[in-house]
Amino acid sequence: MAKKDNYEMDGDKLIRKNPVCPKCGPGVFMGVHEDRTSCGRCGYTEFKKKA
Repeated sequence: MAKKDNYEMDGDKLIRKNPVCPKCGPGVFMGVHEDRTSCGRCGYTEFKKKA
């Protein structure tokens, strides 16, 4: 996935599509998977709750 695919333009505003890693900070996006979101840099993972 290219870096440009993580952003979207809404008029004059830049919108980030994926969540940012809370440990690594701005600029490091987390990968969105079916059951979790995870950071590829530090390994931080948040599991999604099952409904």
